[in-house]
Amino acid sequence: MFDAIVVGGGASGLYTALCLSQTHLRVALLTKDNLAISASDWAQGGIAAVVDPTDSPLLHYEDTLRAGVGLCEPEAVSVLVHGARAQIDTLVALGVAFDRQGDQTLSLTLEAAHSRRRVLHAADATGRALVSTLADHVGRNGRIEVFEQFLVLDLIVESGQCTGVWGWDLRSPQANPCQLRAPVTVLATGGGAQVFAQNTNPPASTGDGVAIAWRAGAAIRDLEFVQFHPTSLAVAGAPRFLISEAVRGEGAHLVDGSGERFVLREHPQGELAPRDVVSRAVFRHLKRTGAETVFLDLSPIARDRLAYRFPNILQICQQWHIDPLAQPIPVTPAAHYCMGGIATDVWGATSVPGLYAVGECASTGVHGANRLASNSLLECFVFGSRLAAHLAEVPPQRQSQEVPLGKAPTMPTAGPEVSQTLTKRKQEMQELVWHHAGICRHGERLGYALGVLQQWRLELPAAPSRLWVETRNLMDFAYLLMRSAELRTESRGGHYREDFPETLAPWRGHTVVVGEQWSVVPLGDAHPQNSAA
Repeated sequence: MFDAIVVGGGASGLYTALCLSQTHLRVALLTKDNLAISASDWAQGGIAAVVDPTDSPLLHYEDTLRAGVGLCEPEAVSVLVHGARAQIDTLVALGVAFDRQGDQTLSLTLEAAHSRRRVLHAADATGRALVSTLADHVGRNGRIEVFEQFLVLDLIVESGQCTGVWGWDLRSPQANPCQLRAPVTVLATGGGAQVFAQNTNPPASTGDGVAIAWRAGAAIRDLEFVQFHPTSLAVAGAPRFLISEAVRGEGAHLVDGSGERFVLREHPQGELAPRDVVSRAVFRHLKRTGAETVFLDLSPIARDRLAYRFPNILQICQQWHIDPLAQPIPVTPAAHYCMGGIATDVWGATSVPGLYAVGECASTGVHGANRLASNSLLECFVFGSRLAAHLAEVPPQRQSQEVPLGKAPTMPTAGPEVSQTLTKRKQEMQELVWHHAGICRHGERLGYALGVLQQWRLELPAAPSRLWVETRNLMDFAYLLMRSAELRTESRGGHYREDFPETLAPWRGHTVVVGEQWSVVPLGDAHPQNSAA
């Protein structure tokens, strides 16, 4: 029995747990790995916030709306930009070592689609600096009980209300589900970019939160909008390591094999155009020329500046025998960030009472159809703090100790020989989604892929393993993503349809699914309680 359960050990989960612990006596923090492994830990670029006197929340607000291509919720964006400075002050007080200038003022960099330098950073490993600091505070917090290697299977929903989770301790030799109960359950599980064969996310980004929320009846919103990062390392044998947008913000150029800055032919801002524009420009150029990669030329940046700002990128590239100080980095696009997710209001509440969501798994409305660079980490802190503040004002009552056990999820009993089949099917699904619902989509390809996926979901072999749980979640996530992409017959932001290339005014609304009920709702009407109705 707990006062609150937080699922996820990244920036949003750690911070939300810390905020909740100020008013909730007993908080459970569940993570399927350990507190050092999350997509937040991989985040390089930084966190956007107005701290410069020449900048303003209004400019940040306008930049965010512009990047979101008409689908941002204005109230949510206002909450984000006006709540930024307070969260930066809190993070600094917690000990996050943001880079500073000689006079000790916070150092700021420029990223695509920002009109001002407003991205704070800790070299090129901002996420790691944030997560390590937050994890240290969580570890020393007597009100937070951390469950590492703990996999959430499904939510417990009774009389329409979420009352906890069914989970599985991966360290236990027995695959026996156990339940944790609380009046507040927060999903902070990150995104689902692992649904694509080419992605920049850690292996744990398997769409768990969205999948288990959908199975519990929560409203899911705008899942067709995926951000494909234009510059991931493209070296044989290497993972699709992200080369931060901040590198282009500091002056690096995208060039082809002949040295031409080809993106300028598609957008006047060139490399600093919105990510979807740059990714499609790279995709089209590769398709047109038959080349396997384009290149990121770092030569316009001073060598000492490169060594200071991007030590991690330099190290990883050199590990794969690429010296960015002497040669361009071969890069291609890869799936990076999911803008849609579990629909929430501006306090983090979903359409299921007792269930909340924060971070990439949530759809707060701040990103619209295309996330403004470095708003994602900021979203974790602003909305995690708001959720805790809201619950402190009206704290839900913990259940009595006398609660019915309920019926546990059925765990499969198949032996380990199934794992090879599961691994193969998971890889086939990732390739299917990448080729049919990737950077450029078409209705016929989406329809074909959905038919194949539906058959695979019915035939999915089962085993008492993390691989089975994550593959099931990925297949549910893929189904929701492709159905949403098939439904939206226009192109907007991170969603591009070759058969419907125009952005159309009648489609200025959110795609929402509850169970198998799909709808398109106008901006402002897509709050969870309305979507559920």
